Amino acid sequence: MATKLSKIINHWVPENSKVIDFGCGDGSLLKELIETKNILGYGIEINNLKIEKCIEKGVPVIKQDIDEGMNEFKSSNFDLSIMARSIQCLKNPNLALNRMLELSRRCVVTLPNLGYWRCRINLASGKMPVTPELPSSWYETENIHLCTIKDFEDLCKKENIEIKDKVFLNKDGSRGGLASIKPNLLAVEGVYLLEK
Repeated sequence: MATKLSKIINHWVPENSKVIDFGCGDGSLLKELIETKNILGYGIEINNLKIEKCIEKGVPVIKQDIDEGMNEFKSSNFDLSIMARSIQCLKNPNLALNRMLELSRRCVVTLPNLGYWRCRINLASGKMPVTPELPSSWYETENIHLCTIKDFEDLCKKENIEIKDKVFLNKDGSRGGLASIKPNLLAVEGVYLLEK
C-alpha cells in the first residue's frame, strides 16, 4: 500500500526508467515503482533483515554500505537515484549527493528536519529529539548528520545542486500548507528533487 511519501516520489519517477534506491529498507518503495512505473530498480541496503524483506518482495537488492559502496556503480547510467530517510546516516552527505548526481541525471532525497518546532522544544529542554521521523534515542540512532531544512538547502546551493522541486510534510506525513510557508520551523520532513 502506497504511503504519502511514496506517492510524492512516485510522481517524480519517469515511466520505464532505471532507478537505484540507496538505503532501500524493506524494498516497499522499489516494489511500488516496479509495479506502477515499470521501472528497472535496484536497492542498496546494509541491514540483513531488510535485505530478506526485499528478496521476499522480489526486489533486486545488493548488500552494501552506502558510505563505502557508491563508487561501484560508475557506468550504470541510472535515470534517477533515491535516498529516502538515509542521508543523515552517512559520514559525508555532501559527497553522497554529488555521487548520486554523477550516477543519475536527477535524485530524490528526503530528510527529517531537526529545525521542526517540536525538535527545538526538546533541544531547549536539554534533550535530543525523539519523533516519528527520528524515533531512536541518541545512544541508539544511526543518524550522525542531522540537519534542518535550511541547512540542507544551503548545502545544495554550496554544491551547485539545483532544487527542481520540493515538498514539505507535516506531522501526519501529508503535504503541509503551513509547513510550506515556514518549512524550517513547521515541516517534519523535506522531500527534494535535485539536479546538477
